[in-house]
Amino acid sequence: MNAPNEIATPADAFCEGAREVRVRGLRGGQAFEAPDWVAEEVPVALEFNGISHAVMLATPLDLEDFALGFSLSEGILDAAHELYAVDEEVSPEGVTLQLQVASSAFMRLKERRRSMTGRTGCGLCGTESLAHVRQDLAPVSARASWNAKAVSHAMAQFRAHQTLQQSTGAVHAAAWCTREGELRWLREDVGRHNALDKLIGALARNDVDASQGFIAVTSRASFEMVQKAAKAGVSLLAAVSAPTAFAIETARCAGLTLVGFARQQDLVVYSHADRISLGN
Repeated sequence: MNAPNEIATPADAFCEGAREVRVRGLRGGQAFEAPDWVAEEVPVALEFNGISHAVMLATPLDLEDFALGFSLSEGILDAAHELYAVDEEVSPEGVTLQLQVASSAFMRLKERRRSMTGRTGCGLCGTESLAHVRQDLAPVSARASWNAKAVSHAMAQFRAHQTLQQSTGAVHAAAWCTREGELRWLREDVGRHNALDKLIGALARNDVDASQGFIAVTSRASFEMVQKAAKAGVSLLAAVSAPTAFAIETARCAGLTLVGFARQQDLVVYSHADRISLGN
């Protein structure tokens, strides 16, 4: 049975996370003027126990999921129960998420604080040193085998459930899928890292055992996307676009099966290929 609010239903008029604007241009060589929907992108500041830690550019949607997912994937929290509360404050400058976390988590944060403004761009902007690039990743415990047909089935479902993308054409999505390739949870954002963090937060908030399925994303598979997926406990990450060499190396070390160019019936396996069945 699907949990409430797992996947949104496309809206006919209003789309949360988007704004209506008036546009004019050419289509098929003919001039037109019409209303259009564009994705919202605002600065989102994360404060932990009153201390400012990071400012991201994000879609102001599912921000509680984002706060939790970011905290988990960045290693600030070890578990969801270390986050006590999230208060959202909206101002003309953007949105501030005020997180109240356990003292043990706050101590860890103070020990490894770094500036990360603008992470939607390269994923590592502001990292203080090379030693902070890689997190200590425990090998993924669930070394499951997968069927290529399940990956293809999952990718085929994306468009129907990307309500914000359908309205704006400007956002990425990350989805958690069952072993059979059925989409169960999906989150969208202008930033691919943010969409994945939102998904990770949604899974954690709803006590979903992420290891029982896999994650699919509509973006390329960068090093950080692999690192976040591994931290979430999944053993397969499938991306619609290409991986990077750093991502492949990280996936191999983490015991994560990495799939790229997953489109229609096609895919390419870049790590732990023996765990993907390509036949019937």
